[in-house]
Amino acid sequence: MMEFSANQISELLQGTLEGNGETSVSTLSKIEEGKRGSLSFLANPKYIEYIYDTQASIVIVGNDFVAERELTHNPVLIRVADAYSAFGKLLEVYNQVKNNKVGIASSAIVSESASIGENVYLGENVVIGDNAKIADGVKIFPNSFVGDNALIGENTTVFAGARVYSENNFRCRWIWFCAK
Repeated sequence: MMEFSANQISELLQGTLEGNGETSVSTLSKIEEGKRGSLSFLANPKYIEYIYDTQASIVIVGNDFVAERELTHNPVLIRVADAYSAFGKLLEVYNQVKNNKVGIASSAIVSESASIGENVYLGENVVIGDNAKIADGVKIFPNSFVGDNALIGENTTVFAGARVYSENNFRCRWIWFCAK
């Protein structure tokens, strides 16, 4: 079972952390069923009453959430613009990280001048441009594009559909957006 810290989740979601960033979770829960060690979210005002008593360790909330009374179990809050979208993004990331694969799909197109490291995963319909460098341990999920002369650093995960345009250098852990 995988475990993630509030710091990692907040960084991934580009959220604002309120509470102990070292708090970790290993499971997901509905806010009304939250237990210690679980991550939940509050997006629908219909469920706001549950945040006051949830035992979830981390709760994703909208930037506009204002507690009207004390949160009984004091969960770590991660504030984001849209809690639904953030939770969806988190589920996608979790699913892709969980499916840690190695190998090159038959539909991947890799330039002959590209450099591909060891223990790399290139999913279906991935395109790697001329002179691109893909370091060891990189995971590039389906339908992604890495342009000419781009560098993807060691152990980076490029999520499905991402575009890394020519001449970009990434030495981060996750890429899920379009880089210019």
